[in-house]
Amino acid sequence: MSSLPHLAASLDLSGIPDAGACVELARLAERGGLDFVTLDDSLARPGPDPLGVLCRLAPATRRIGLVPTVVTTHTEPFQVQAAVATLDRVGRGRAGWRIDVATTEGEARLFGRRHTAPAEAVRQEAGDVADAAARSGDGWEAGAGIRDGAAGRFPDRDRLHRVDFTGTAFPVRGPSTVPRPPQGHPVRVVDAIDGPARAVAARYADVALVRVTAPAQAAGVRDELRERARASGRDPDALRVLVSLLVDLGDGEHAAEPGHGGGGPRPTGRGPLYRGGPVDLAELVAGWHADGVTDGFHFVPVEPRRDLERLVNGTVTLLQHRGLFRTFYPGSTLREHLGLTRPADRCAVPGATAVTGGAS
Repeated sequence: MSSLPHLAASLDLSGIPDAGACVELARLAERGGLDFVTLDDSLARPGPDPLGVLCRLAPATRRIGLVPTVVTTHTEPFQVQAAVATLDRVGRGRAGWRIDVATTEGEARLFGRRHTAPAEAVRQEAGDVADAAARSGDGWEAGAGIRDGAAGRFPDRDRLHRVDFTGTAFPVRGPSTVPRPPQGHPVRVVDAIDGPARAVAARYADVALVRVTAPAQAAGVRDELRERARASGRDPDALRVLVSLLVDLGDGEHAAEPGHGGGGPRPTGRGPLYRGGPVDLAELVAGWHADGVTDGFHFVPVEPRRDLERLVNGTVTLLQHRGLFRTFYPGSTLREHLGLTRPADRCAVPGATAVTGGAS
């Protein structure tokens, strides 16, 4: 576990399709040194495309990670990979993607191509998308993206490799149309809300988000995810497990309920809710991390403008003053913020199959 907690925040502004407001909030989160910000998406509700909004945020920020929700159900894996890789390039290595699924017939009817599948099947498909995206991006060796107009050569075909991935619901031949992004694989975030989702998180995620209301519960889920990661052949230390909390800092410390650590977290229909003040929230963060039950927190402000400001200028500032959170970014990429290594290119090995034929 890192000596300091990892902190992230949601930028979701319900009913406000305003990229300018998201820029303002992202800059605020960046001033606090947060690892990354998320922007949610759903096929079932109107709103701007998170990938598009965060591409707008990329040149307006310098260090903070940018993580849109990407619904993998009903969308093409090849296109998903290209879009996320593009965000990583625009953000110079700061992209991630929060892998989500669609499970209702209403969402399926928006596309009209197939009926919805059982939840376990769409989760397995999401894992296949994550795997296919990584392999498709790995189809570009370093230096493959040349631009030699005089010679009529653009990609170097000797450094492009076919993927030939076949999942449970789709095949992908690859390689991607976008050269391998700066991080190799943009950071993969999965909400580990149930058994099938935890299986995907343990096998493919760099960051797992969990919803718990007590330290013992957090420790149990973290241990489960790490053991599942180990069983799937991964190093469990390469998985960051963050507790996701709704936070309501509107009434300050006066909102705290006696004997409950600052008034939260408590279970609600939207997930665990912390209601209290910035000081008690700092104590919760410090205590849970010191006890080794979580690698950090993902905060979802109830009132984004109000609560994010109090989170950054109150909770984060207090943690920094006590030496319990960083005061500067350790690197330039999201993987560096999270203490994760850049994955090796699986295709850059002797014997990989180069692409031949076709148009440049």
